[in-house]
Amino acid sequence: MIGDFKRYDMARRPNRQWNILRPIAWLLSYPDCITHKAQINKDEMPAGLKPPYFLLCNHNAFMDFKVMTKAIFPYRANYVVAIDGFIGRGWLLRAVGCICCRKFVSSVTLVKNMIHAKDNGDIVVLFPEARYSLCGTNAILPKSLGKMARMMNVPVVTMIMHGHHINSPFWNTGNRKVKPVESEMKLLFTQDETQTLSIDELNEKIAEVFQYDEFAWQKERGIRVKEKTRAEGLHKVLYQCPACKVEYKMASKGAVLSCGSCGKAWEMSELGELKATEGETEFSHIPDWYEWERANVQKEVQEGTYSFESKVRVESLPNDKHFIVFEEPGTLTHNMDGFRLTGSYKGETYDEKWPIPALYSCHIEYDYMGRGDCIDLNTRDDTLYLFPEEGDFSITKISLATEELYKNRA
Repeated sequence: MIGDFKRYDMARRPNRQWNILRPIAWLLSYPDCITHKAQINKDEMPAGLKPPYFLLCNHNAFMDFKVMTKAIFPYRANYVVAIDGFIGRGWLLRAVGCICCRKFVSSVTLVKNMIHAKDNGDIVVLFPEARYSLCGTNAILPKSLGKMARMMNVPVVTMIMHGHHINSPFWNTGNRKVKPVESEMKLLFTQDETQTLSIDELNEKIAEVFQYDEFAWQKERGIRVKEKTRAEGLHKVLYQCPACKVEYKMASKGAVLSCGSCGKAWEMSELGELKATEGETEFSHIPDWYEWERANVQKEVQEGTYSFESKVRVESLPNDKHFIVFEEPGTLTHNMDGFRLTGSYKGETYDEKWPIPALYSCHIEYDYMGRGDCIDLNTRDDTLYLFPEEGDFSITKISLATEELYKNRA
């Protein structure tokens, strides 16, 4: 434990959503749903299904919450939300039914709070990918999800939303005025099925539903994004040039992605496709480029050569009040042994480790609150935002490496 700080009480039982706030939540959600002509398909939802049930949603942008709120009308819910969402407004989030958590940390307390919310007769909402999608495709799901569905012992409903990443991609948030956006809401398991199917069967079926590709959806629907800056920020995800193979030299401006090493450039069309301005187009589909990067990271991991080290600015979030910025930088390493953070705070040294089996993925942020790119690592009582300060790097690569190291563990 770093520092003598007051810690957020994760064991505190969640509130039922205050009735007075329910119409306010709907009023805040409906304007965007109307503007983006949100279409919610409930053909596979039984007409008589009422809470309690366990709702699993994919995660691409903040609009997910608004469309989901419309989808569950007129019922109330409890939502699992990371602690950074509580900063300075913890009382309000608790009032609307939020359950605080720390990302990618196994927590019996979280499950107990979810069961408590379910026992109140309400919907429990979880975004199991635990972060916004980096390029509009599905992220790795925790293996504990099937077990969680069994422990909840209520029907499991899924909601897969489309168009939110195209409207406001994680690498360039905003509003691109995409419409219509679409969602499919379906009953995945009855209460009985959560108890009779094996954990593996539950996980496999959930993973099958959580397969999506926003850029393929965009092309199929013929939805055009006419923003002249539509490619800006994309180099955060596509950090390696497929032409010269050099990392960390990619840049983006307007609708063009380019390599600062070899000079090759690609233009992003209104339909979200890439085309080289000269020569071969290595990847026209953005997720294909991203998966090529993953394969390169996977090779480093398999060969045992993957390694990252940098001085980092450390910002701690032990509670929901504010960040505590450490005066002295720490040193973050990420290699074949996992993550390690060392340093000192007010004269006391710390040495935090996250071994490979402890993290199947990690949370990253692009230019978090205007303070730079960072990796977000959690312990049971702290959330540490780590901002690298040395040399060229890509937090996207660090994220990919975390996943590949976990897959590759002996």
